[in-house]
Amino acid sequence: MTTTTHALPRLGRTERRDRWWEAPLATFVGLSVFGAYSLFAAIQGRHYLYTGGGAHELSPFYSPDLKSLFGLSVPFSYAFLVLWAPGGLRLTCYYYRKAYYRSFFLSPPACAVSGPRRRYLGERTFPLVLQNVHRYFFYAATIVLGFLWYDAGRSFAYRTPGGSLEFGVGIGSLVLLANVVALSLFTFGCNSARHLAGGHLDCFSCARARYRVWRGVTFLNLRHRDWAWISLATVGLADLYVRLAAYGVFHDPRLF
Repeated sequence: MTTTTHALPRLGRTERRDRWWEAPLATFVGLSVFGAYSLFAAIQGRHYLYTGGGAHELSPFYSPDLKSLFGLSVPFSYAFLVLWAPGGLRLTCYYYRKAYYRSFFLSPPACAVSGPRRRYLGERTFPLVLQNVHRYFFYAATIVLGFLWYDAGRSFAYRTPGGSLEFGVGIGSLVLLANVVALSLFTFGCNSARHLAGGHLDCFSCARARYRVWRGVTFLNLRHRDWAWISLATVGLADLYVRLAAYGVFHDPRLF
C-alpha cells in the first residue's frame, strides 16, 4: 500500500514570465517608509504647529488639537489619541488588506504565485476576523476628517499684530487643503461609504437622491487604490512641511 503526500508548493513558484514581484516589493517599501515616518512623527510630540507670521498650520497627525481643545495632559504624544481612527481605517481597508497581505505576509505574493499556505482560510478566524470593524473605523475617521477640513480652512486665517484675523494664502495653506481633499476622496470612496449610501436599497428608483450619492461614491471607489496612495503621500508630506516650518528650517511664504 502506498501513500501520497502533497508537499507544500515552493514559495514564489509560478509560470508567470513578467516581473510580478515589482508590485509587492514597491508596496512593501512604500508602506514601510510611511509607517516608520509616521511612528517618528507621532512619538516626537512637538513641532506639529506652525504659527510664524500669524499663520496657524496644524499637522494632520495631530488634528484635532486635543491639547488646545480640552487642555488634556497625557504622559505620551497627543498624536496617539488621534491616529488610531485614520490608521484603523487604512489597516482594515479592503485595498490595503490585499496590499499588505501580499507584500508583508506573501499570502499570496501575487496572482498565480504560490505562497506559504496550503489552503485559503479567509478572514473567519482570529485575528483577521477583526477586519470586520472596518465600518466603525470609517465613522471615526470621518469625524477626524471634519476637523481636518476645519484646520485647512483655519490655515487661511492669519492673525494680525492687533489680534484680529485676516484672509491670507500661504504655501502651507495650499498643502493642507490638497491633503484634506485627497483624504476625503479616499475616505468617501471606500466600500463602507458605498454600502452606507446604497447598500440597503432594493429599489434605486424609489430613492433617487441616495442613488445619485451611491453613484458618486462608486465613481470614487473605482479609483480607490489611486486615492489610497495619493492620500498616503499627501498626509505624510503635509506633516513634513509643517514640521520643517515649525522647526525653523524655512519660513512658510505667504503668497497674499
